[in-house]
Amino acid sequence: IDLNVMLSGNPNQQPVPYKEQTGRQDGNVKDEKKQKRKFLDQFCIDLTAKARQGKMDRIVGRENEIERVIHILTRRQKNNPCLIGEPGVGKTAIAEALAQKIVNRAVPYKLLEKEVMLVDMTSVVAGTQFRGQFENRMKGLIEDAKKSGNIILVIDEIHSIVGAGNAEGGMNAANILKPALSRGEIQLIGATTLVEYRKYIEHDAALERRFQPVLINEPSIEDSIEILTGIKSYYESFHGVKIPDSMISRMVTLSERYITDRFLPDKAIDLMDEACAY
Repeated sequence: IDLNVMLSGNPNQQPVPYKEQTGRQDGNVKDEKKQKRKFLDQFCIDLTAKARQGKMDRIVGRENEIERVIHILTRRQKNNPCLIGEPGVGKTAIAEALAQKIVNRAVPYKLLEKEVMLVDMTSVVAGTQFRGQFENRMKGLIEDAKKSGNIILVIDEIHSIVGAGNAEGGMNAANILKPALSRGEIQLIGATTLVEYRKYIEHDAALERRFQPVLINEPSIEDSIEILTGIKSYYESFHGVKIPDSMISRMVTLSERYITDRFLPDKAIDLMDEACAY
């Protein structure tokens, strides 16, 4: 018995699909969500999604720094950490470790539903030859983050946003971010070197006030050995080789002795990768 026929009294009337009766379309929900994150999806890398899919190497060490970042993020005000350290010491790895901890639910309840999104500033700036394009992209990112309500943005080389897009009278990225940061509408993790922090961030008092600095020192030889020991399985699997523990110690020691223009653990990891590639 067709319920539509009984109710209408018209035997020629075709049944109306449930979706049309209720007005509910599953695709509409997805489209709304996609539209809500248009700029985030276009200009950001979802570190939380990568961690959930197992596409991220396990982070070894840096527990004190990671805990400090988590502590700052749970503050009511000035809850934006700025990671300060030399290139290659593991600043971006700390943001990745945060994403892994969120996925493993090893964070305070305030952070359990957060998503960590790494902003690709190169993509944001690329192709913005006309005034207003860069500002629209930055404002779009901020609006998407505000609407989502659970986004932690990560900007590597954050000193580069001071003056970014500041051409022909346009606003730079720092001036676009400052109002949203001061009102607590978004959360942001920045990463930069000590020299660049002092040169760009400290000179902008309004911007510097929004961040809590977290100093990331170069790990010791012992800590670097522990880091390489923890991640060597990824390189063994990729290259199809076996790396003895004794070689790990030599890689760290020799890279520290002879590669003087770079920092641990990055230079030791590069040496391990290079050796395994032969």
